Amino acid sequence: MINNFNLNDYSLWTALVTPFDQHGDVDYNTLTKLVSDQEAAHNGILLLGSTGEGLALTLKEQQAIVEHVCQLKPTVPLMVAVGGSNLKQQIEWVNYCNTLPIHSFLLGSPLYAKPGAVGQTHWFESLLNASAHPCMLYNVPGRSAVSIPAATIQNLQNNKNLWALKEASGSIAQFEAYRQAAPNLAIFSGDDALMPYFAQAGARGLVSVAANAWPEQTHEFVKRSLSGQHPNLFAQWSSAINSLFAVANPIPVKVLMHLQGRLSSPQLRPPLTHLELTQTDCITTANNTILSWH
Repeated sequence: MINNFNLNDYSLWTALVTPFDQHGDVDYNTLTKLVSDQEAAHNGILLLGSTGEGLALTLKEQQAIVEHVCQLKPTVPLMVAVGGSNLKQQIEWVNYCNTLPIHSFLLGSPLYAKPGAVGQTHWFESLLNASAHPCMLYNVPGRSAVSIPAATIQNLQNNKNLWALKEASGSIAQFEAYRQAAPNLAIFSGDDALMPYFAQAGARGLVSVAANAWPEQTHEFVKRSLSGQHPNLFAQWSSAINSLFAVANPIPVKVLMHLQGRLSSPQLRPPLTHLELTQTDCITTANNTILSWH
């Protein structure tokens, strides 16, 4: 498929949750509605990321989800996550997705092994070269146990398929190190709460958890952050975002979306469970605050 989207036109990408019914099966009717909500807000859509519980799904489920969303022919671009620790399997996944009408890949750091700059360069280069689409690398040491070294980004910066980087270490210093290593690389915040600060440091946009629950409001907040406006919304935003990370993501956002009526069930795949969130006052307060913006 010819890529008819300019990915740089999309400053907000929603790391879409995967909805399950009360039996724990993928709820495709709800998934259709979630895609429609993101379309209406003009947000790019990321499928099967950590927020989408991608690694807790079977390969058949992963394939079915991507195929289902592609068949909806959304009017916003689709990004598909690539994650794990087996390079051969990840290349096979990239080759499979290359046959579908998607527009980008999110390439996660290899899990568990903790490779250094040389090993990560080989990992990402292999995936970038297999891809038929622009790719966003994903630095998330809290989940992968190791950061992407700036040297790796420098090694890869001239690869034709390297488009962007999602920085989710929570460090402005790390952001600056990547900027110096690859000045032309688009860098996106991977932390909702830090978006105002990353915007001031030159970020291109946000890959968001919050946009699942608040598609339009998050879109507007990112727009204001990038335009240099500093309304008295930042403190409210930070407090609301903190409520979404009271326990492991995506537990709070799925519970909130169930309370909103966006999800038929707050079910997650083990080892995550909605029972981890013992009180919902904070997310309810956050929801009322953010929805009052419009």
